[in-house]
Amino acid sequence: QVQLVESGGGLVQPGGSLRLSCAYSGRFFSDYAMGWYRQAPGKQRELVATITGGGSTNYADSVKGRFTISRDNAKNTVYLQMNSLKPEDTAVYHCNAHRVVIVRTQQYDYWGQGTQVTVSS
Repeated sequence: QVQLVESGGGLVQPGGSLRLSCAYSGRFFSDYAMGWYRQAPGKQRELVATITGGGSTNYADSVKGRFTISRDNAKNTVYLQMNSLKPEDTAVYHCNAHRVVIVRTQQYDYWGQGTQVTVSS
Protein backbone atom coordinates (compact mmCIF):
# COMPACT_ATOMS: atom_id res chain seq x y z
CA GLN A 1 0.00 0.00 0.00
CA VAL A 2 1.19 3.49 -0.94
CA GLN A 3 0.21 6.98 0.13
CA LEU A 4 1.18 10.21 -1.60
CA VAL A 5 1.03 13.71 -0.13
CA GLU A 6 1.65 16.78 -2.29
CA SER A 7 2.82 20.13 -1.00
CA GLY A 8 4.22 23.41 -2.26
CA GLY A 9 1.28 24.83 -4.15
CA GLY A 10 0.07 28.36 -3.75
CA LEU A 11 -0.57 31.69 -5.42
CA VAL A 12 2.17 33.09 -7.62
CA GLN A 13 2.52 35.95 -10.07
CA PRO A 14 2.95 35.25 -13.78
CA GLY A 15 6.61 34.61 -14.46
CA GLY A 16 7.17 33.35 -10.94
CA SER A 17 8.28 29.96 -9.68
CA LEU A 18 7.01 27.21 -7.42
CA ARG A 19 8.47 23.90 -6.32
CA LEU A 20 6.02 21.09 -5.66
CA SER A 21 6.92 18.09 -3.54
CA CYS A 22 5.31 14.67 -3.34
CA ALA A 23 6.10 12.55 -0.31
CA TYR A 24 5.74 8.81 -0.84
CA SER A 25 5.04 6.46 2.04
CA GLY A 26 5.26 2.75 1.47
CA ARG A 27 7.65 0.22 0.08
CA PHE A 28 9.46 -0.13 -3.22
CA PHE A 29 9.59 3.57 -4.14
CA SER A 30 12.37 2.98 -6.65
CA ASP A 31 10.18 0.49 -8.54
CA TYR A 32 7.53 3.13 -9.26
CA ALA A 33 7.41 5.55 -12.09
CA MET A 34 6.30 8.89 -10.70
CA GLY A 35 4.32 11.57 -12.42
CA TRP A 36 2.69 14.93 -12.07
CA TYR A 37 -0.74 15.54 -13.58
CA ARG A 38 -2.92 18.62 -13.46
CA GLN A 39 -6.57 19.42 -13.86
CA ALA A 40 -8.10 22.86 -14.24
CA PRO A 41 -11.81 23.52 -13.57
CA GLY A 42 -13.92 22.27 -16.45
CA LYS A 43 -10.96 20.71 -18.23
CA GLN A 44 -9.58 17.21 -18.65
CA ARG A 45 -6.74 15.96 -16.52
CA GLU A 46 -3.47 16.15 -18.38
CA LEU A 47 -0.03 14.72 -17.92
CA VAL A 48 2.61 17.26 -16.95
CA ALA A 49 5.76 15.21 -16.42
CA THR A 50 6.89 11.70 -15.55
CA ILE A 51 10.07 10.16 -14.24
CA THR A 52 11.03 6.51 -14.04
CA GLY A 53 12.79 4.87 -11.15
CA GLY A 54 15.99 5.13 -13.15
CA GLY A 55 15.55 8.84 -13.80
CA SER A 56 14.25 8.96 -17.38
CA THR A 57 11.91 11.92 -17.82
CA ASN A 58 9.08 12.94 -20.09
CA TYR A 59 7.26 16.29 -20.34
CA ALA A 60 4.16 17.71 -21.90
CA ASP A 61 5.02 20.07 -24.73
CA SER A 62 3.34 22.93 -22.89
CA VAL A 63 5.82 22.79 -20.01
CA LYS A 64 9.06 21.79 -21.73
CA GLY A 65 11.84 24.18 -20.88
CA ARG A 66 9.92 25.58 -17.91
CA PHE A 67 9.26 22.62 -15.61
CA THR A 68 11.68 20.02 -14.26
CA ILE A 69 10.70 16.77 -12.59
CA SER A 70 13.17 15.03 -10.32
CA ARG A 71 13.22 12.38 -7.63
CA ASP A 72 15.28 11.56 -4.58
CA ASN A 73 15.03 7.83 -4.00
CA ALA A 74 16.79 8.13 -0.66
CA LYS A 75 14.04 10.47 0.56
CA ASN A 76 11.12 8.80 -1.24
CA THR A 77 10.20 12.17 -2.73
CA VAL A 78 9.47 13.50 -6.20
CA TYR A 79 9.63 17.18 -7.11
CA LEU A 80 8.30 19.47 -9.78
CA GLN A 81 10.21 22.70 -10.23
CA MET A 82 8.00 25.14 -12.10
CA ASN A 83 9.53 28.28 -13.57
CA SER A 84 8.16 31.03 -15.79
CA LEU A 85 4.65 30.23 -14.66
CA LYS A 86 1.72 31.29 -16.79
CA PRO A 87 -1.96 31.76 -15.93
CA GLU A 88 -2.75 28.66 -17.99
CA ASP A 89 -0.68 26.62 -15.53
CA THR A 90 -3.38 27.21 -12.92
CA ALA A 91 -4.73 23.82 -11.84
CA VAL A 92 -4.79 21.23 -9.11
CA TYR A 93 -1.57 19.25 -9.42
CA HIS A 94 -1.68 15.58 -8.50
CA CYS A 95 1.17 13.21 -7.84
CA ASN A 96 0.97 9.70 -9.27
CA ALA A 97 2.87 6.50 -8.60
CA HIS A 98 2.69 3.68 -11.12
CA ARG A 99 4.31 0.27 -11.06
CA VAL A 100 4.24 -2.56 -13.57
CA VAL A 101 5.35 -6.10 -12.82
CA ILE A 102 6.02 -7.34 -16.31
CA VAL A 103 6.22 -11.08 -15.71
CA ARG A 104 2.66 -11.25 -14.33
CA THR A 105 1.28 -8.08 -15.97
CA GLN A 106 0.40 -6.71 -12.55
CA GLN A 107 -0.10 -2.96 -12.21
CA TYR A 108 -0.24 -0.66 -9.19
CA ASP A 109 -1.52 2.91 -9.40
CA TYR A 110 -1.78 5.52 -6.63
CA TRP A 111 -2.79 9.17 -6.50
CA GLY A 112 -2.31 11.99 -4.04
CA GLN A 113 -5.00 14.44 -2.98
CA GLY A 114 -3.51 17.28 -4.99
CA THR A 115 -2.18 20.75 -4.38
CA GLN A 116 -3.60 23.94 -5.85
CA VAL A 117 -1.42 26.12 -8.05
CA THR A 118 -2.82 29.51 -8.99
CA VAL A 119 -0.96 31.84 -11.32
CA SER A 120 -2.54 35.27 -11.31
CA SER A 121 -1.67 38.93 -11.05
